[in-house]
Amino acid sequence: MFSNFKKKNKAIDLEQKELFEHAQARIKEKRGLYRHFIVFLVGCIFMIVLNLGLNFGVEYKLLELDWFVFAVLGWSFFFLIHFFRVIFFSKFMGKEWKDKQLERLVAKQKAKIAKMEQKLNLEIPKDIVSEKSILLDNTDSNDTEILQ
Repeated sequence: MFSNFKKKNKAIDLEQKELFEHAQARIKEKRGLYRHFIVFLVGCIFMIVLNLGLNFGVEYKLLELDWFVFAVLGWSFFFLIHFFRVIFFSKFMGKEWKDKQLERLVAKQKAKIAKMEQKLNLEIPKDIVSEKSILLDNTDSNDTEILQ
């Protein structure tokens, strides 16, 4: 009576642990995104002040735009990739997606193994050679011919 309760309780604990670990991973991803955003803002302000305030790299212009514009645009592109990965793609390709893919690949592998076993059973009839002798036989094919 009590042992069944413990088994059910362990299953709940494993499920709760898994949910907790997933939540921790999501929090870590979001924290990394927020840190990236803060560094992005500080870096952009630093580049603007460096170029416009301290006249660093004023002579470097491309398409009549200052160099920091291209640096900010490039960094913005990478920040947007990070943002979409954390907010959208982690939900789309999250834990459930990983589990489904894992189950699909395991089923595919099991099907291949079953097909190989079936092919092996057709190639080597069981009445001639037993499975145990195949598994335990470490001799060369020449030795088996001599013994027969």
